[in-house]
Amino acid sequence: MTRNSTLTPFFGSPRYDLPGTLNRQEDDVPFYELKDLEKRKSRVNDKVESGAVPGEFMKFGIVTKPEGEGPPLHEHPNEEQFSLVISGQMHFVLGDEDRVVGPGTLVHIPRNTRHRSRPVNGPATFITIKSPCGSGELDQDYHLRPEAKEIEKLYPGTK
Repeated sequence: MTRNSTLTPFFGSPRYDLPGTLNRQEDDVPFYELKDLEKRKSRVNDKVESGAVPGEFMKFGIVTKPEGEGPPLHEHPNEEQFSLVISGQMHFVLGDEDRVVGPGTLVHIPRNTRHRSRPVNGPATFITIKSPCGSGELDQDYHLRPEAKEIEKLYPGTK
C-alpha cells in the first residue's frame, strides 16, 4: 500500500509560518480510500460498523448500521456533529423532533443535544464529522440520556 491509501493519523504538531497560517509539507497531506479504512465495531452497539480518520481539530467517520440498530438516546457534551446520509433511510430523534430522512440529508447535532438514529426499511450508511477530535474514536464523547429506555419503547427503529 502506498501512503495515500494507508490510514495514518495526525502527523504531529503543525508548523506555522505566520500566525493563523498552517504550513504543511505537500507529502504530509494524506488521501484516503473509504474502502481501505479499518472497520471497527461500536463499543455501544457491536452491530454498528465504522471506519474513522482523526484530524487535527475534527474526526471523520463512515458508519453503516443494519436496520433497526444504533446506540440508545444519548448526547455529546463536548462534541458538535454533522451527519450526511449517503444510502438508506434513517429515523432520527433530534432534540424534541423526530423524522425519517434519506440520502442527501445533512443533520446538524449541536453539543448537548439528545439524539439517536436507526435505519428503517433496510441498512443505512452515513458520513459523520465531529469536533473536537479528542482521541479520534467516534464514540468517545457518548453519554447515555436518563430517558433513553423510555424513548426506545416509543421508537423501536421501524417507524
